[in-house]
Amino acid sequence: MLVSRGLVGWGAVVLAGLLMAGCGTSLNRAPVEDRGTSAGAVPSATPGTVVEAPKPLPGAENAGKPGYYSVRPGDTLIRIGLENGQSWKDIARWNNLENPNLIEVGQVLRVVPPGSAVAAAPVASAVTGDSGVVTRPVSSSSVAPSTAASAPAAVPAPAPAPAAAADDGLGFIWPAAGSLLAGFDEARNKGYDIGGKAGDPVLAAADGRVVYAGAGLRGYGNLVILKHNNTYLTAYAHNQTLLVKEDQSVRKGQKIAEMGSTDADRVKLHFEIRRQGKPVDPSRYLPSR
Repeated sequence: MLVSRGLVGWGAVVLAGLLMAGCGTSLNRAPVEDRGTSAGAVPSATPGTVVEAPKPLPGAENAGKPGYYSVRPGDTLIRIGLENGQSWKDIARWNNLENPNLIEVGQVLRVVPPGSAVAAAPVASAVTGDSGVVTRPVSSSSVAPSTAASAPAAVPAPAPAPAAAADDGLGFIWPAAGSLLAGFDEARNKGYDIGGKAGDPVLAAADGRVVYAGAGLRGYGNLVILKHNNTYLTAYAHNQTLLVKEDQSVRKGQKIAEMGSTDADRVKLHFEIRRQGKPVDPSRYLPSR
């Protein structure tokens, strides 16, 4: 009887050991590798679904070609037009843009007329802002007097270059009568800053057509851009009042704006001459005074 009970007890111990061993095996199972979420892997799609490749942006097939421009962060059509010597409206038309305010980073735009073999000028990106613009149309024959008050000169007027640059016979004139505050610096100042007082006349430097009149380009305030031919643009920034509207023809010496301080630290006119979209030193084009 004692022997029988010992055997039974021994069997119970063995059975208990086997059960414990089995439990230990299940708790120490090797981990399962999730290949769908491992580092560097892309999770697989839900079974039965089709993943579509992203659609190419408009004009992507023309990326890198002469006469085309790939939109970068912060770009606007106004900036692209200025930097390429074109009207933003022309660029919108050439690219069939239904809403010129909606362009996408990476989108490729034609920036020269269809059929033209001229390469596009390099451009810089920018960020834009909106503000109100005071406009007061005047007749195309009104020419301002050349008696604007001068601000204290901070920079002496530069002597004209020995050999004046060709200007296609435009014969540029000074756009304001004030003193030169800052000269041309390709890296820091893409034109001239001319002093004066609020309301002083701003004149068209040559015959041309208004391709922009507004305040949609941050850093320029109330801005007028004139296109003189297929080579030259001029820009007139920081005005308090604009006196012309887009697509209007103007004559050399016509009053197109009144000097102001919009988007600037003081009253001044920022004036640029651009040749095929590239800023050039106005001293090579303006007469001495």
